Amino acid sequence: AAAEPPLRWESRCRQQLRHLQDGTRIAARLPPRLEGRWVSTGCEVRPGPEFLTRSYLFYANRLFKAYQFYYWDPSCRDPSYTLVIKGKLRLRQASWITRGATEADYHLHKVGIVFHSQKAMREVSSWINQTSGQGCGGFLPPGRAWAPGALYELLSAKTERDCTAALGFAMHELSLVRVEKHYQPLLQPGQSGSQLVEELYLGDIHTDWVERLHYRPTGYQRPLQSAVHHVHPCPACGIIYRADEHHPPILPAGAQLPMQLSGSWVSTHCEVRPAVLFLTRYFIFHGNNHTWEGYYYHYSDPLCKQPTFTIYASGHYSQGIPSSKVRGGTELAFKVTQARVTPMDQVTVMMLNSSEPGSCGLASSWSAGVEQDITATNGCLALGIKLPHTEYELFKTEQDTRDRSLLYIGERPTDGSSPDSPDKRPTSYQAPLVQCAGASEEFSNYVSLKYLGRKDANGKEALKPLPVAFLLFIALLFLRWD
Repeated sequence: AAAEPPLRWESRCRQQLRHLQDGTRIAARLPPRLEGRWVSTGCEVRPGPEFLTRSYLFYANRLFKAYQFYYWDPSCRDPSYTLVIKGKLRLRQASWITRGATEADYHLHKVGIVFHSQKAMREVSSWINQTSGQGCGGFLPPGRAWAPGALYELLSAKTERDCTAALGFAMHELSLVRVEKHYQPLLQPGQSGSQLVEELYLGDIHTDWVERLHYRPTGYQRPLQSAVHHVHPCPACGIIYRADEHHPPILPAGAQLPMQLSGSWVSTHCEVRPAVLFLTRYFIFHGNNHTWEGYYYHYSDPLCKQPTFTIYASGHYSQGIPSSKVRGGTELAFKVTQARVTPMDQVTVMMLNSSEPGSCGLASSWSAGVEQDITATNGCLALGIKLPHTEYELFKTEQDTRDRSLLYIGERPTDGSSPDSPDKRPTSYQAPLVQCAGASEEFSNYVSLKYLGRKDANGKEALKPLPVAFLLFIALLFLRWD
């Protein structure tokens, strides 16, 4: 912070929250243009856990060729196998479930696999031989020697052979597509101006291994970036761009950071969750007494400009221990003891006022922009909040290429449930939060959406009531806060 005296930490948190509401700097075309290559910007973690990087190439004639590079380790330095996926994609209409997304149909022509070690070959072929149906039982004879660079066919549309299920493989991520464009300020000293960044959001992967084979996404996974228009610097982008099935990308080693939670952390963009939730998050961790506060700002649109409700929650958390299941992660338990809710639109007000008396704050007393404590009613049934409540969490911290501290918190179960037992602890992560205040500069003033809101013609904070959308009303009934 010493290098940036003009901008205090506190104002950086507020500035970041305000920046997220300024959706004008993000453009999203419907339908999106997909032509070209899109690459991961780092090592990705999928539920399981699985560690991978991706490189997807879309052609103008709707054909595509996708590489998925899998690894043994969370730094993506030790490759195990690569999938080569070929097929055709047809964009359809705008999604009526996930606002801002386009639905698509895809057809797979071929999926091949290249093993990068004898160990990988032995492990994968035993999965396929044990769990696949007819025609896959003898996928690879036991004891077959590993042939570097050999491509084995897992799926062929021509022969109707499909041996991919044992790998938990599906390309349903292609059925939900969104491309966002924004401009990144140039970071090099003495340079002014900005450069275009294009991000490709594809459908999320179900957190339950069994469900992922037939799950149709309603949220997104970590975005790929255009190989031409990506955030700079991006050491991983060029390495992944140049890679193929015979030369899997080996990413540069990153420093292992100790888990330093203390301070304030905020979302880097408008986040989308399965079951159609758009939100931004803001957390304050007090390391001296292991207490925490969290603000969850919910919206009805993919740019996070139309607020629906805000949840404030607080409690305490346990000492972290290294995860035995997800290397590089830290396991913690979070106790939620208090919560407050602020409805921000008429749909939410109506829903809360029609909830069962005694199940969510004072019955029939909700109004837009007015916060209410829900601790006395043990939470809010209509919003899926139960108090007191313990969640078993997975955290990790990293530094990005701009030396900012990032905090990854465990991905929420896709079915909307809560990780309320150790066996439901996440094995993958949500979008990262960026640190906006250090431990010594924490502030816990309530950062309300009214502070960040637009003014009306009279100069008053404007709360725009949204149309009473039936779909949103139904979605709200099944919300789980996270």
